Amino acid sequence: MRLYINEINKAGNIAVDDTILVKGTPATAGSKMLENFTPLFSAEAVERLENSGYTVSGKTNVGEFGLDLLGETSYFNEKDENLAGAAAELVKENAVKAALNVDLNGAPRRAAAVLGVDFIKPTYGTVSRYGIIACACSGEQIGVTAKNAEDAKEILSVIAGHDAKDGTSLPAEKYEYSLSEDVKGKKIALVKELYDMASDEVKANMDAYVASLKKLGAEVEEISLDCVKSAQTAWQILMSAETTNNLSRFDGVKYGYRTPEYKNIDDLYVKSRTEAFSFLTKATIIYGSDVLAKGKYMACYDKSLRLRRVVTDKVKEILASYDAILTPACKEVSYKAYDILETFDKVYEESVFTAIASITGLPAMVTKGVQLIADSFKESVLLSIADKVEKEEA
Repeated sequence: MRLYINEINKAGNIAVDDTILVKGTPATAGSKMLENFTPLFSAEAVERLENSGYTVSGKTNVGEFGLDLLGETSYFNEKDENLAGAAAELVKENAVKAALNVDLNGAPRRAAAVLGVDFIKPTYGTVSRYGIIACACSGEQIGVTAKNAEDAKEILSVIAGHDAKDGTSLPAEKYEYSLSEDVKGKKIALVKELYDMASDEVKANMDAYVASLKKLGAEVEEISLDCVKSAQTAWQILMSAETTNNLSRFDGVKYGYRTPEYKNIDDLYVKSRTEAFSFLTKATIIYGSDVLAKGKYMACYDKSLRLRRVVTDKVKEILASYDAILTPACKEVSYKAYDILETFDKVYEESVFTAIASITGLPAMVTKGVQLIADSFKESVLLSIADKVEKEEA
């Protein structure tokens, strides 16, 4: 996989995925549609890092609009049998200290799990979304990929805080994160339904992590969370519907790719989008349009909004009794290239592991190949658990 779409500074220590704007550097979102788009400003998270002395190394390759599994739908890909994740690969190789990624449908969490690095998706609204190429505004969130919990905490502390330019930004001016919480006595809930869906290799990772938690004095109990499939379906409907609306601005008129030959405005729209979007993006737009259609709106989109509340309430009920929820981050420990016409089904299948944190807006952290989810603003619980286990196994 091509790691950088545009390299900015070889001495830079922060990579930024190509759905996040960096002033003066093309932002493609992995799409032919935006191949020649250059933003006039940087994302708020990027500005905060640069103002704190960090340097952007470059823009990393992503799947088109971040919709896919591990970057396989990027227009700029080279042939690669194994799927991974560009930003996570750079972090793993120690080429950068950390990377900023937009978690739309779980791809950065999946990449971190496959490559054995950390990724933290913070509570929705704690990190500004200003300056990202938006798809699903109610759930997507900038997070941090890092080699360990200590580095993740360092970068997250810089970028988190209120931003008046972002209508989804929460009011707290600053968020303080810590690695000092004791794992001893913590209660962790392992979700049986998701554990059972994972491969034997992933189950082995989960078992090893549970053993480490117990060694550190944590209690791990298996629980049932019967809404995991409902959360998966509801999030795919909401995500697809919002993506359909957001991508409607890419029509070949104002900016982005324009087909060289067209007869009228309808022809311009159809040809530009047909030629510039990947199969997965087109399939997502069609699906999103369908669930928003007059005859299906209440049964699909509106019901999914109601399910979001039901799922959130159920998960928060569990978190009232437990400090964190433990699940797989994905089904497999590695992924092979596949027929791109299968991508919509592949992404849907894998989203069952990431949908809970996406639809609820709760913080989630991938570490040592597993996923931890905590209650809102409890990132320090996730970071502390990850840090203690990492140091225990070092």
